[in-house]
Amino acid sequence: MNWGRLTLTALERHRDEINALNVFPVADSDTGTNLLATMRAAVYGAEEAVRAADAAVRAIVPAPDRATEPGEMEESGPAAAAERGRGGDGRLDGDQVAPTDRLSGERGLPARTVAAAMARAATFGARGNSGIILSQVLRGIADAVAEGPLTERALRVALRRAARLVREALSSPVEGTMLTVLDRAAERAAEATDRDLLAVALAAADGAAKALGETPAQLGVLREAGVVDAGARGLLVLLDELVAAAGGRAPARPVYRRGAPDERPAHRPDERHRRAGGDSAAASAAPPGFGAEDDADREIDTDSVDSGVAGVVSSPRAGAPTAAAGGIGNSGDEATSSVVAVPNSRAFGPRSHVAGSGSGMTESGSGSHRPRAAWAAVPHYEVMFLVRETDEPRVGVLRDRLAELGDSVVVVGDGADTWSAHVHCGDAGAAVEAGLVAGAVTGIRIEILDDSGHAPRGKADRAILAVASGAGAVRLFEDAGAVVIEGAVTAEVLLEAVRRMPHREVLVLPNGALPAHELVAVSVAARDGRREVLMLPCASMVQGLAALSMHDAGRVAADDAFAMSEAAAGTRWGALRVAPERALTMVGMCAAGDGLGLAGHDVVVIDSDVRAAGRTLLDRMLGLGGELVTMLLGGDAPEGLSDDLTAHVAAGFPGVEVVVYPGGQAGDLVQIGVE
Repeated sequence: MNWGRLTLTALERHRDEINALNVFPVADSDTGTNLLATMRAAVYGAEEAVRAADAAVRAIVPAPDRATEPGEMEESGPAAAAERGRGGDGRLDGDQVAPTDRLSGERGLPARTVAAAMARAATFGARGNSGIILSQVLRGIADAVAEGPLTERALRVALRRAARLVREALSSPVEGTMLTVLDRAAERAAEATDRDLLAVALAAADGAAKALGETPAQLGVLREAGVVDAGARGLLVLLDELVAAAGGRAPARPVYRRGAPDERPAHRPDERHRRAGGDSAAASAAPPGFGAEDDADREIDTDSVDSGVAGVVSSPRAGAPTAAAGGIGNSGDEATSSVVAVPNSRAFGPRSHVAGSGSGMTESGSGSHRPRAAWAAVPHYEVMFLVRETDEPRVGVLRDRLAELGDSVVVVGDGADTWSAHVHCGDAGAAVEAGLVAGAVTGIRIEILDDSGHAPRGKADRAILAVASGAGAVRLFEDAGAVVIEGAVTAEVLLEAVRRMPHREVLVLPNGALPAHELVAVSVAARDGRREVLMLPCASMVQGLAALSMHDAGRVAADDAFAMSEAAAGTRWGALRVAPERALTMVGMCAAGDGLGLAGHDVVVIDSDVRAAGRTLLDRMLGLGGELVTMLLGGDAPEGLSDDLTAHVAAGFPGVEVVVYPGGQAGDLVQIGVE
């Protein structure tokens, strides 16, 4: 769990870097976002498992044997039980002491429970090809810790298992991607001679770093763009944070960035680089030859070498651990600059082209896929869905059928009873039908892919400005690429925020913060000769999230706004609140403390039991149909509310998918969206 949280934080830090590297399988700049969303789902799933275990323990724990002092309360739950088993030095008594204590689970739960919850949640919440592969890394770890904590031996097994699961899941594996780097990490872990978890984790991470630097030599599209593989870069983040979770320090790595392989001025070893969105003052304050505050101050400089390779400008911090991979790093406290070769297209002669899209692709010379021109001539979609009530033979048939329909085919299991499928194809309906033949299909997601193949496409000068409240909700909007206004919002605050945006086109998601006439006034006042402002009809945050999921900067502004508005309009929304006082509503009188169910802005349910009010509200909202229920939990939501409402939907509306996010908003115990 500690590793999951560390990885989540690191992926948030490296998301933009990874997105900028994304040219394969499709240059849509979302690999970092997909990995982050998948890991967030995994960590949230583990936290839910911990909360459920705590509730179960509290329900059955016996009364304390010892007498308590007046005013003192006896703590219960796994965490308290573990604490009572510690000696005076804070360590677990007897045979509970273990060097891998921090990786053995969470608050008394065994590692297998936490790891299995993470793997299952990642499979359910996987986004994109990279997210599905990440789910299998987590499944490999879950399988390896089935009998105990994550030891050095278990880590070797986990990486081998994950590498095998990933290769089995792909229809046509391509080298120079996440799977190649995962293979190398598993090999280096197996070859490590030390019988120590930290040493094995570091060997795996350094092996992955070296393999990452070699990906352009293995995949032509990476070489043409002058980048390393984006998904593999994300995998390295996971492995580096595993080193930190095992008790070490995450190795310092360069910041990899896209370059212009055909324009390479002479390299100046002492040149300082500034991270996108970073603090130049921090960099300038560092001593010569050293980076600023974190390991993101070393950059891949693909514009700096004129000998046919891209270079890494290395300016690590004093005392940073040496990164053995590819010669990157420093020794002790000495300031150094080193260069790692990253091949580009000129160093390898004629450029090779990739046909189709996806991890299932092969080089065009194989003749097994359509040429790029044919691929780009028809609309292409990314299709993902979950399959239940199936078995291995039918999953094998599904994988083969999806391979016939398109590329980038990945079909993986969660180790229990659910499979996640992914494909890039021209016929989304046929892909879904293939899933229906295999079993019960839920969680269907279809997105239009960039139709220009792998060539990066220019994006419009457009930004999304969203109003949100609650830390969790703010994070959801920010992760999806929006600029967020928090707190109390007035027309003046919104107008000032729009005027601060440097973009030519601004789409605003007000999310119910202001009435319509004020939004119109802000829109008119914000328009000038250089900026177009479009207010989208989103009356709640759940509608705003639905709209944001349809955002495509590659469309013209009017088309983008229409698609987003249509998604918002297709989402019925409601909320569960507690009545603050006695009042008259359109369905009768409510008393202070009653549960109120609102459909839109209108009270439609009153019940003295808040949970019962929530269940009735869901019945009303789903009575008109729906396939997906999104719940945004408020900061004051009672414990177990989401489980109660989710179970109610499962029992009364089979086949309806439920997704729960921690929103943290005030006022609404839960916001509900039905699509």
